[in-house]
Amino acid sequence: MKLNHQKALILLYILTIASALVSKFYYGWTAFVTVILGLSAFKFMLVAFQFMEMKKANGFWKFMIIFYLVIFVGAVSVILR
Repeated sequence: MKLNHQKALILLYILTIASALVSKFYYGWTAFVTVILGLSAFKFMLVAFQFMEMKKANGFWKFMIIFYLVIFVGAVSVILR
């Protein structure tokens, strides 16, 4: 099943609300930064692949986006712990 723009937009809304709830209710939780960054990375991938048409791009660019996200989320998570 293909993910159309309406479903992607609804999923983005749900992920935004989830990240807001995580930051509000789990403030004392030590891994909340990693969870919020993970949700944000998933939202970034959803926007890049669905709305920016990166799913039709060369494999190199797909790899670079995912590689950047893994390095960025990992580095920020390690720094902020």
